[in-house]
Amino acid sequence: MFSVIFPGQGSQLVGMGKDFYNKYSLVHDLFKEADDILGFSLSNLILNGPKEDLDLTENTQPAIFLISYSIFRVIEEEFNINLKKANFFAGHSLGEYSALASAGALSFSDTLKILKIRGKAMQSAVPKGVGGMVAVLGSKIEIIENFISENKNKYECYIANDNSVGQIVLSGNIEDIDKMIIDLKSANIKNIKLPVSAPFHCKLMNKATLIMNEEITKLNFKEPQNILISNVTGKEISNSNELKNLLIKQIESRVRWRESILLMIDKGVNHFIEIGPGKVLSGLIKRIDRNVKVSAINTEEDIKLINFNE
Repeated sequence: MFSVIFPGQGSQLVGMGKDFYNKYSLVHDLFKEADDILGFSLSNLILNGPKEDLDLTENTQPAIFLISYSIFRVIEEEFNINLKKANFFAGHSLGEYSALASAGALSFSDTLKILKIRGKAMQSAVPKGVGGMVAVLGSKIEIIENFISENKNKYECYIANDNSVGQIVLSGNIEDIDKMIIDLKSANIKNIKLPVSAPFHCKLMNKATLIMNEEITKLNFKEPQNILISNVTGKEISNSNELKNLLIKQIESRVRWRESILLMIDKGVNHFIEIGPGKVLSGLIKRIDRNVKVSAINTEEDIKLINFNE
């Protein structure tokens, strides 16, 4: 049994997907369509940079989706591999939108447009330099939950990502983050301040939630062809109405990636296939359970090496 998973922000790289773009007219056409839909050359930004523009959240989100979706289509149409037989689809934060489009729940055009809006809304929800994030390494989720609760009168911080065993990301006001870092060090809890410009996946993103609430209700969702796992609940999504509500909640909610992976493993999944730039999710899954097989697809050669019938 296998699941298909899609990466989120942080996996972007100038030149990603270039081999697919150069070889397959299908990908070339998707890039051109994306440029037409968005009204600017996202394809040129992906292929040639500059990196600082690609790293802007409003560009990063549609860019990573475009690469993930392009590779997905190549696997299905050029290699004639039916990924719809996967037991589950899931994605990390913006990767959830890649999963939705690939599962047929949302059109390519609508996904690009909503991710452009989502990225811009998330970037502008908090003024630059006001919010921050910190990765906590080598600790358990229960310990960090207790730590935050015990110090709630000193500072207000939130668990943004429960990524894997030993990797948790926290968000908050930058002053609160800095105070918390001092206490984390005193408690011998290893942490790394992240180079991000906004405190994602916490209630400080409320302005973005309001925008997404308005925009998502306009979208035409279809019932997905595959079972989707929600970031917000770490559980299966039952229908398209629930899906809309969960996507709105996702902006401020904890990404329950570790729980999502454990659920799929518990349901019998023993092979995870990461489709999109980088290998971030593959690394996280190996930390969650070393016994499952993990494959990442960044190149044509990667596709050839995978047994999709396992």
